[in-house]
Amino acid sequence: MGKSYDRIDGRLRTFIEAQPIFFTATAPLAGDGHVNLSPKGRAGTLAVLDELTLAYLDFGGSHAETIAHLRENGRITLMWCAFTGPPTVVRVHGRGEPVFRDDPRFAELLTRFAPGADGPGLRAIVLVRAERISDSCGFAVPFLEYREERPLHADYFGRKSEQEFADYCAAKEYVGVSVDGLPGLPLPLPPRP
Repeated sequence: MGKSYDRIDGRLRTFIEAQPIFFTATAPLAGDGHVNLSPKGRAGTLAVLDELTLAYLDFGGSHAETIAHLRENGRITLMWCAFTGPPTVVRVHGRGEPVFRDDPRFAELLTRFAPGADGPGLRAIVLVRAERISDSCGFAVPFLEYREERPLHADYFGRKSEQEFADYCAAKEYVGVSVDGLPGLPLPLPPRP
């Protein structure tokens, strides 16, 4: 059954890096605030930086709830499910922070991802420092077959110039401010380094 770990060791890292999708969960401090749960995909956009630190690329296209919650309180959980092979669920509970495009760390962090992963529509990098790492049985997780990446997101934002993407972010509801009124993505969107 479930087990906790002190670090993301070789076996856990291999499992995490092999999954084509993971999920993020965050929430505001307010008891009546909206809990956010988001799927994350796009190959190469997650990096295990060390045994306690992960990062993923945050792209435009929907709200900025995760960013808003991290700016307010830093709490985040990442989860991976095995849809093939042995039934496993891995969770990393931790503290996260968004690293925006004008942050001096942004350019160096980009080098930690797969070549070409920092495609169009990139808003920020989310850093996560693990506080609790655990796995559990995935007995109820169905077998699913991975076919391929969907190119729609990269294609859509690939047709936009940097200015058009900045305008898109500025005009999108719940990007600069979350659904609960928390500060989200800094606008105007800083240029890429």
